[in-house]
Amino acid sequence: MQSRLSTILTACILASGLSGVALAGPREDLLAQYASAAKAANPAFSGFSAQRGQTLYAQKFTTGKPDSPSCTSCHGTNPRTAGKNATGKVIDAVAVSVTPARYTDASKVEKWFKRNCNEVIGRACSATEKGDWLTYVTSL
Repeated sequence: MQSRLSTILTACILASGLSGVALAGPREDLLAQYASAAKAANPAFSGFSAQRGQTLYAQKFTTGKPDSPSCTSCHGTNPRTAGKNATGKVIDAVAVSVTPARYTDASKVEKWFKRNCNEVIGRACSATEKGDWLTYVTSL
């Protein structure tokens, strides 16, 4: 009887739409925060784009450090493979499908966005850029 009651309660929760809240994780929370900030900065914001994230990943910038003109400078052209930083230290793949624990600690995500955006782009990344990046690497 208790097993059946548990099944019924689970079905009710799923049917009520509360399951999305229960299943949301740290990456989804970050995306929600970035979406809110992006909408505040640009009322026309309509969502993140994996395509824009891919473009950001591959784009070469002249405004950051000369030895790291793009994300691919350290992360490599294939986000599903490990990269290396300037000192030769291996960097885990950025694709969530390869490194599932990536982007689950908000403070680490912000730390690395702050450092890497300043080094590569020469400025802080916008909320839209962060959301596009995260959308891209979670789509791989």
